[in-house]
Amino acid sequence: MLEPESTPYVRLGGEEAVRKLVNRFYDLMDSEAQWQTPLRDIHPKDLSESREKLFLFLSGWLGGPDLYVQRFGHPRLRARHASFPVDDQARDQWMACMLRAIHEVEMEPELYAHLQGAFQRTADFMRNR
Repeated sequence: MLEPESTPYVRLGGEEAVRKLVNRFYDLMDSEAQWQTPLRDIHPKDLSESREKLFLFLSGWLGGPDLYVQRFGHPRLRARHASFPVDDQARDQWMACMLRAIHEVEMEPELYAHLQGAFQRTADFMRNR
């Protein structure tokens, strides 16, 4: 078990850094044509709620406060995304966008490698088509 001061959440920079990462991810997804179809298209026009939910989820997922669970209960990622077509293309677009976002957030190389692997495993798990 990780010591609280060595969690990815703390190493990344806490709440401010997680918000920055989430906002950068959605800003990229919303502005880059390469992620329009299918990734952007399966999201609502207004990304405010998506941004907040990803921030809440990532806070706990990264080892910080379990904000998503406190507000919504267990994330049940696959069940909550079951109505959205998540195929290889959507997964790959999500990963490319997230990798670009985490690349733009300053962090040590070991943390980047850890997050890259963790996000990849999660993105693979989310495929439902």
